[in-house]
Amino acid sequence: MITRCVMSYTIDFRRKVISVRKAEGLTIRETAKQFRIGKASLVRWLKRPEPKNSTPRKRKLDKNALAKDVEQYPDAYQKERAERFGVCKKTIWQSLKKLGLTYKKKTLFHPKTNESDRLAHQQKRQQYEKKR
Repeated sequence: MITRCVMSYTIDFRRKVISVRKAEGLTIRETAKQFRIGKASLVRWLKRPEPKNSTPRKRKLDKNALAKDVEQYPDAYQKERAERFGVCKKTIWQSLKKLGLTYKKKTLFHPKTNESDRLAHQQKRQQYEKKR
């Protein structure tokens, strides 16, 4: 597997390379060889010596809103959350994983669970269904 080390040359170095190329009348290949840089880098620098400003990617899903949704509806399925946020189930799954939230159902229907817990769960579920 090949890993890339992303580093940026300084603007001063880029300008120096360009000025030496102009002053000595070197080709792109010769200049790149002299300074031990890639030809593609030099071509890019000739078009634009300053590096591009990077901006963080805008996400479709607000992680804070998802965390609040998990608190409000702890038993909701990922499919339901995806519909509420207008994203796919995989987005919900990945975001929950990044937030460190596990997706384990409560054992409300376990034989040892008392009847009042079961009724409370059913009422909560019915209220949720009415809102939809």
